[in-house]
Amino acid sequence: MRGSRSGRGVGRREFAGQRVFITGAGGGIGGALAERAAAQGALLFLTDCDEDRLAATATRVRAAGGTVVHTAPADIRDHEAVRALAAATHARGGPMDIVMNVAGVSAWGTVRGLEHRHWRTMVEVNLMGPIHVIEEFVPSMIDAGRGGHLVNVSSAAGLLGLPWHAAYSAGKFGLRGVSEVLRFDLRRHRIGVSLVCPGAVDTPLTETVEIVGVDPADPAVGRLRRRFRRYAATPDEVAVAVLDGVRRNRYLVHTSSVVRFAHGTQRLCPPLYACLMRLLNRRAHRVLEAVAGSTR
Repeated sequence: MRGSRSGRGVGRREFAGQRVFITGAGGGIGGALAERAAAQGALLFLTDCDEDRLAATATRVRAAGGTVVHTAPADIRDHEAVRALAAATHARGGPMDIVMNVAGVSAWGTVRGLEHRHWRTMVEVNLMGPIHVIEEFVPSMIDAGRGGHLVNVSSAAGLLGLPWHAAYSAGKFGLRGVSEVLRFDLRRHRIGVSLVCPGAVDTPLTETVEIVGVDPADPAVGRLRRRFRRYAATPDEVAVAVLDGVRRNRYLVHTSSVVRFAHGTQRLCPPLYACLMRLLNRRAHRVLEAVAGSTR
C-alpha cells in the first residue's frame, strides 16, 4: 500500500488504549475494522443504522476479548441524531482519538435513469453523513489537545470517472474534497487524515446496490455480482490496509492495485486516462445495457 503522508507533526499511531469511533460498524468494512482494531487493544465506540447488525458486531468483538465501550444505532443523515450520538459517546468515553467514517450506500444508473431520490440519498448518506460526524466529533478531539486521526472511506468512484456512478461519485468526490482540505487544516492540531479509496470490496453492499432500471432478480445480475466478487477484496483485507494507513499516517489509502494504477495514470498521463475511461465506459454500457434492456 502506498500513499501520501499528511505532514510532519503527526507521529506513528498505535491502537492499544485508543478510543475509536466507527460508523457503519454493523458489517462489511466497518465491522472488519471494529474486529481488527479491538484485537490491537482499541476501545470501541460503534454505530450503524441497523441495530441488530450492530449488536452482532459488538458480540463478536467481545467474544474475541475486545472492548466495546458503547454502541448506539443512528442514521448519520440526521444531524440531530448524530449530535445526540456524539453527546452519549463523549459522556461514556470523552473525546475520541480516532474517528472512522465508514457508513455508505450505493446506487448506479444513467442520467436518464436516475431519479432525484437517488442523487439526494447518495449525497445525504455518503457526504453529509460524514460531515455530520466530523462536525460533532472532531472539535472535541481538537480541544482535547491529544492529536488523533480521522478516516474517511471514499471509493474508487471518488477518484475516477466510472460508468453509471455519477450520483455515487457526487458524494464520494465531495468527501474526497473535504478530506483534502482537512489534511492540512487539522495538521496543526496533530490530527492526521486518511482518505480510503477502495476498489471492489465484497461487502453486503454488493447485494443491496441499486442499479437503476435493472431487475435485481435477473440471472444476469447474479452473474455480474459473481464476476465482481472474483476481483473484490475482502472487508478484512481492506481493514488491514486502513489500520496500516492510520498507523503510518498515510493520507491516500489504496486497497486495489488496479485503482492505484488508474489514479496514477489520471495524474501523470491524462490522455491515456481518458482513453482508458472511454474504453471502460463502452464495455460497461454493453454489459449493463444488455441487462437493463432499453434503459440508456
